[in-house]
Amino acid sequence: MIFELKMMITISVFLVTMIIIFLRIKGLNEAYPALIGAVILIFAGIVTYPDMVDIVNKIGEASITIIATIIMAVILESFGFFHWTAARLVELANGSGYRLYFYVQLLCFCMTILFNNDGSILITTPILILLLKDLHFKPHQQIPYLLSGTLIATASSAPIGVSNIVNLIALKIVHMTLYMHTAMIFVPSTIGLIFMSALMFLVLKKKLPRNIVGHAPELEKKFHNKNFHRLKNKPFFDTKQKQVTFMLKILVFVFLIRYLIFVSSYLGLPIQIVAVLGSTVLLAVRWYYLRTNPIDIFKKIPWHILVFAFSMYVIIYGLNNIGLTDLLVRLFKPIVSQGLFQASFAMGALMMGTLTLTKMGLNPITLKTIYLANIIGNDMGSLILPIGTLASLLWMNILSKNKIKMSWHDYTSVTIRVIPATVVVTLFLLYYWVQAIFA
Repeated sequence: MIFELKMMITISVFLVTMIIIFLRIKGLNEAYPALIGAVILIFAGIVTYPDMVDIVNKIGEASITIIATIIMAVILESFGFFHWTAARLVELANGSGYRLYFYVQLLCFCMTILFNNDGSILITTPILILLLKDLHFKPHQQIPYLLSGTLIATASSAPIGVSNIVNLIALKIVHMTLYMHTAMIFVPSTIGLIFMSALMFLVLKKKLPRNIVGHAPELEKKFHNKNFHRLKNKPFFDTKQKQVTFMLKILVFVFLIRYLIFVSSYLGLPIQIVAVLGSTVLLAVRWYYLRTNPIDIFKKIPWHILVFAFSMYVIIYGLNNIGLTDLLVRLFKPIVSQGLFQASFAMGALMMGTLTLTKMGLNPITLKTIYLANIIGNDMGSLILPIGTLASLLWMNILSKNKIKMSWHDYTSVTIRVIPATVVVTLFLLYYWVQAIFA
């Protein structure tokens, strides 16, 4: 009787939490219903203290790494990176709305690779808003760029595990290094992203303006007038060349930190130390040039991401404790046992939880491959709805703050035609890449 009661409570908490997050009543932050659900499971004794310790151990390092990376992303705004990049996009587009589309895609991909999907959203969305407002785009003209940008930025967390908090947590569960993750998935997922970008272009082409009119100097002048007086070393930004040199140095530094994170993972060292060191150095540089208290940076960090991640793992552990994981293992192990091809597509389509995969008794290469198929399903497949990922929820929040309306119809009319095909193509590429390189 007690077990049945716990099962009913757990399933009810899970369903109610998902429904509330799905409905987003009055823009309610998704962390709140998740936290309430987690608290109920803890007080009901369904998730125990040892479970919570295990959760903290699994998400602790990943959370520190992601937050440190987000800090680096937010710091860029202080140096005028948003205005500077928006101006560069105008220059590169050279009057073509089509060319602007592909440069937006490239920017979003690079920012996710350099930072993470959440940090990329915090960088690229404000840049695009600045750019589109400067170009005097009508609302219906803004949607294709904003939507395609966020889809690529979020999906680009698949190629390297450090670009997504969920990926980082899962890597620890399956005992996989960042190096191995990247070696196995970078090529197929990147080609999948190129396919996704091209397919989106075909879907959105009629909505993209063929020609655009924008002035890069005006974008840079807006930042210059607003922030130039705050600089300690004013001559540092007094020429365009000096500003370009500074921005490139910052990006090279971020790339170096990214590289050191991979080296640390390969050597078995704590990757969060490198990420924290990188954010600390950038905070120091920011303080030196702007004399700005770092407290304002911490206020801009989306701390609710950590609350949401912890709370959802508590709920997942609750489902595991009532036997859901064992049930899924019994149901899907026969499919997985048929071969790597069937396993990859089944796990990619079902977006099976990592905890379930570890209980199937699979050999290392099969486990890692279907884990990566699961990553493709989660990082790409979940984008079919605007509430599918933390990054897309963060993106919706930024749009709301800037009074930009993005309806579910606007979103799903594109994703329903793009995402399923992208997932299928990427899973095929993953299977044949693993067979060719690692089998």
